[in-house]
Amino acid sequence: MEKKFNITGACIPKYHYMVNLDSRLEAIRKMVDSEQYFCINKGRQYGKTTILKALKKYLSSEYTVVSMDFQKQMSNSSFADEERFVKTFGKAFSEIFKNCQKSENVGKTECDFDGISDMVELFKKLSQICKNSEVPVVLIIDEVDQASNNQVFLDFLAQLRGYYLDREETATFQSVILAGVHDIRNLRQKIRPDAEHKHNSPWNIASAFEVEMSFSPEDIATMLSEYEKDNSTGMDIEKISQLIYDYTSGYPVLVSNMCALMDKKSDWTKQGVLYANREILIQKNPLFESLINKLEDNEQLCELIYGILFNGYRVPYNPDDSAIDSAMMYGFVKNENGFVAVANRIFEVRIYNWFVTREKTQSPIFIKGMNEKTQFVVGNHLDMEKILERFVVHYNDIYGSQTDKFKEEDGRKLFLLYLRPIINGVGNYYIEAQTRDHRRTDIVVDYCGEQYIIELKIWYGDEYNTKGEQQLSEYLESYHLDKGYLVTFSFLKNKNTGVKTIECNGKIIVEATV
Repeated sequence: MEKKFNITGACIPKYHYMVNLDSRLEAIRKMVDSEQYFCINKGRQYGKTTILKALKKYLSSEYTVVSMDFQKQMSNSSFADEERFVKTFGKAFSEIFKNCQKSENVGKTECDFDGISDMVELFKKLSQICKNSEVPVVLIIDEVDQASNNQVFLDFLAQLRGYYLDREETATFQSVILAGVHDIRNLRQKIRPDAEHKHNSPWNIASAFEVEMSFSPEDIATMLSEYEKDNSTGMDIEKISQLIYDYTSGYPVLVSNMCALMDKKSDWTKQGVLYANREILIQKNPLFESLINKLEDNEQLCELIYGILFNGYRVPYNPDDSAIDSAMMYGFVKNENGFVAVANRIFEVRIYNWFVTREKTQSPIFIKGMNEKTQFVVGNHLDMEKILERFVVHYNDIYGSQTDKFKEEDGRKLFLLYLRPIINGVGNYYIEAQTRDHRRTDIVVDYCGEQYIIELKIWYGDEYNTKGEQQLSEYLESYHLDKGYLVTFSFLKNKNTGVKTIECNGKIIVEATV
């Protein structure tokens, strides 16, 4: 069977192209060897189930690995009361444990849970099994989110904790690994929202899980190398791996999605990466639905992301902030040098588009861009200079009488509102994170294989403007481009609006002032 890039469910080496997981598996094995209990909490489609399946096989030579999936083996009714949970858990555990013994060269350990109906007796039996097993037993539970909103699972965790603390006297699991989107504290917050119990997790024995789950460019290259052996495309593996990483920041399902789209188009060039990025941004899938739902449901989070993206606010990373903590848990933001940043370019543009789309029906400048889009495209070439000229006219006509505060906070958004319908369906844009702050933002537009660099900034005087021109020229040099664009939002009463062209350090810069 021909291998493919997988974006649905766990990856299987026999069927799917995968990154090499050996270094991650070895790091997790060391945690297991040292008897650590821990959680793997990552966002949707982050490779949790894939790593757990690989881990079971990786550990099987030294341990009996009982790997359970609460979504598959425990229905909602299984958590209705203690007796039902114990019976369902015991039956599932017994079946998996017996299968492990059949496939391993170890002595048989009796594993019968008949007649056991309460949590204390369940754990006495589990302790006996661990004691009698010829090799240590590791318990893995995937999809622990299935246990949300019930007390019986907390009682289960409390028993695990008690046996862990008493492990020198009483036999128990070598290691316990729980995997899901939500961590155990969040589960407890759902079940016991009152202040007294809000943070008293029964899982405070857990070690920190610091194994990196996202893919580095080198990781991506291992997957592309395997693909290249089978297909001989002649791709520049190092270059394409880096480009894929630039857009995805190594978010596993986004990496696989880009590769699947490039494979479908048989284009493993930079243009193929841009095509894949454009296609992903218009997909409707559970990952993006979850991303947008969280923004819609959490006003504090929505305001946080808006301030970062449109106003250039630098928000210090604070794990005690509920909005930041929630966004981190779902994998939508990251801690970048001590500040909160959107997790990757694809998420960022998707969020930009969402903010823009929410306002397009009420925005006259969006309508102007929509009505005029045909005059800005000649062949496959985008006339960015003309776009800036018309933006200046419309911005001043529509918003010239608004307050300065309105213009300063919304200038970036208004430019994207105007630009979006012009490039929609053919081109895309992203914001360079390292240049985004309250004063300056660089937009990179990809359109039919061409790139356009546009710097948006606020007027802070001639000296700052000259510095901006020099910065843009340096940025153009790094992109190997000779021409760039500068949009300045000036709040002076006596200002000269319009478009002019200058030369700076051998680069042509088209400057628009509104």
